[in-house]
Amino acid sequence: MTLCPIALTAGCNKCPLVSACPLKGIIGDYKAPQDAARTQAPPKPGGDKPA
Repeated sequence: MTLCPIALTAGCNKCPLVSACPLKGIIGDYKAPQDAARTQAPPKPGGDKPA
């Protein structure tokens, strides 16, 4: 649950204090770039075949 008012309105990545915030992953919506890549769904096999 996002509790930070900045994270609620703009998101942690747009906050000017994201590099200094010790609780960005706890009270905000921050996800590290490598974590964000892992949470994306892999492409479906055969999805790029021409019709």
